[in-house]
Amino acid sequence: MRIRWGRGLLVALGLAIGILLIVIFVINRQTPSRGEAPLDTPTVRVIEAELMPFAVEARGYGTARPARRWDAIANVPGRVVERHPGLESGTLLAKDSLLLEIDPSRYRLAEAEAKAELASLAAEKAQLEMEAENTGRLLALERERLRLAEQELSRIRRLANSGSVSHSRLDTEERAALSQRQTVQSLENELQLIPSRRQRLEAQSEQASTRLAQARQDLDDTRFVAPYDLRLGGVEAELHQYINAGQRLFSADGIEAAEVVAQVPMDMLRRLLGTQIVRDADDETLDIAQRMDLSVIEAEVSLVAGKGARWPARVVRIANGLDPATRTAQVVVRVDEPYRHVAPLTHPPLVRDMYVQVRLTSRAPEPLMVVPASAVHQGEIYRVDDERRLVRQPVRIAFEQHDLSVIAEGLSIGETVVVDDLMPAISGMTIDPRRDDELTRSLRRQALGEVAESLNKLPNEMKRETHGAQKTRHNMGLGESSSTAQRSDSFVQAFSQGFPK
Repeated sequence: MRIRWGRGLLVALGLAIGILLIVIFVINRQTPSRGEAPLDTPTVRVIEAELMPFAVEARGYGTARPARRWDAIANVPGRVVERHPGLESGTLLAKDSLLLEIDPSRYRLAEAEAKAELASLAAEKAQLEMEAENTGRLLALERERLRLAEQELSRIRRLANSGSVSHSRLDTEERAALSQRQTVQSLENELQLIPSRRQRLEAQSEQASTRLAQARQDLDDTRFVAPYDLRLGGVEAELHQYINAGQRLFSADGIEAAEVVAQVPMDMLRRLLGTQIVRDADDETLDIAQRMDLSVIEAEVSLVAGKGARWPARVVRIANGLDPATRTAQVVVRVDEPYRHVAPLTHPPLVRDMYVQVRLTSRAPEPLMVVPASAVHQGEIYRVDDERRLVRQPVRIAFEQHDLSVIAEGLSIGETVVVDDLMPAISGMTIDPRRDDELTRSLRRQALGEVAESLNKLPNEMKRETHGAQKTRHNMGLGESSSTAQRSDSFVQAFSQGFPK
């Protein structure tokens, strides 16, 4: 019994000592420290919102074609007697060069025949005029003789009535007077026929002149002379070959100018033409395109397949209607002297069927509010208030051009705009803004279209810089020696700043 009670006391004593230790530990326990970890304030680049002069731009694509094209078609048949030694595809020939000649012998004979017929008709006309003059003189004489015969007849008739002369004498005088009247009438009839004979000769002369003109035209058609500086296309005529009328001989393109029909989207074209002043309509110019000064629109043509090949151009007209396949407007631009300063490797000539891009620019009538397109996030921009806190502000975009966004509403002059991409972007969070003056100057140049080629580099550079800044901040966060509870409390505190109670 004593042994059992002794063991029980030991067990009870052990329990009491354990409970006492637990109570002591609970009373003297230390709560974990909840120190506030410093927030990581992100550093961002900012610019100041301002109105900038802006060059509205429209771009389209099309194929080049010569402004003038010559398809040499034979108007007369004959054998080729002369052919230019350089009459081959791709050859450049100067103006007034004789390219090809068809045998002109038969057409020279036709010309000589027409000339001879005209000379014969001219002689007949001269003879007719002489006959008319002679007949007029004879008629005057015969009329005088008729007057004398009439007087003699009247005298004989009076004598016959008084019985002084016989009736046979009276009959003789009457026959003489009638014969004279007939002579006068014949001469008058001849004079009346002179105008009709003259008209017949004139008609014959016109026919002969027409044949002479046709012969000379046929003779001119035997020679094919370059009407302007040109570049030959396909050639189908050979020396000594017989050519039929209507047969194609060769084709050539003028090199003084080239044209491009650019397919420009309608929204771009409307925005571009919106910068122009439209004159009031009148009875002669009803087309709105004719009432615009298209010369103020700057144009540039660049080769799509090659770098650095560019040609200055000018807008000459806006073609009627839309392209049925793409529903785009057709703007025709002209490049003068596309063969000037040709360098085969860097600056080729603008030839037929080259696929090119056309860039049209015009200065907006008023300055516009412009920000980088990467600074707009789903209809919002990130703005910095006076307390250096982030404000997510909705804006309305008028349009985008390259990597620039034109703000229509929601942004005022002087407000600070964040151009970096924040992750996360919590409204009300504290940020460290750093003004980027170089970006502002670059935006001004880009708005004027001076460095349009560098616009594609802007978002990539900004993304790389933003990614590098975030990576640095991320590495700094990993290097801090803080507990899990401290990092969690810091994130919750930063997150809750965007939702004040």
